Amino acid sequence: MHMQKIGLFFGSFNPIHVGHLIIANYMANYTDLSEVWLVVSPHNPLKKKDSLLNQYDRLEMVNLALEEADHLRSSDVEFRLSQPSYTIDTLVHLRERYPNKAFVLIMGSDNLATLKKWKNYEIILRDFSIYVYPRPNHDISEWINYPHITFTDTPLMEISSTFIRDALKAGKNVRYFLPEKVLDFIDKKGIYR
Repeated sequence: MHMQKIGLFFGSFNPIHVGHLIIANYMANYTDLSEVWLVVSPHNPLKKKDSLLNQYDRLEMVNLALEEADHLRSSDVEFRLSQPSYTIDTLVHLRERYPNKAFVLIMGSDNLATLKKWKNYEIILRDFSIYVYPRPNHDISEWINYPHITFTDTPLMEISSTFIRDALKAGKNVRYFLPEKVLDFIDKKGIYR
């Protein structure tokens, strides 16, 4: 039986922006993945919690961003797992819940550079494939020969959620950096201002 390959793109998505969408869309359409799930993380153990917008607002923005998208969907699976969320626990949980799907981890080369700090990273490397998208200025030469790691030609994205939050705080125009529906949601709720 051919297993459907699902890419898992984890993120705070605080807020989701076109950089995230371009990466997810590239992975869903230019690799062998059937779908990409954008997994909204309630709390990344390596990030300060207080800078995070409420997880339901972040999920809602992801859903708004994906309304028209083929092969992309959101996942709130980590909302129901113990926190902080460790990627390995989520991967194992999803594999048990969907035995007929093969899950592939999508990450930037910046995350790959710190992979050895992750909980049970050896198990991730042994049991899961990783598709890597480029980020500027990260040395990942030590990972080049790992059989489960695939480096993709995803366009290089230098937009960050921090840039967008800072711009919104400063009252700057962020049109085209995020989907219009996400921007409307931010304006309506008055978040990040």
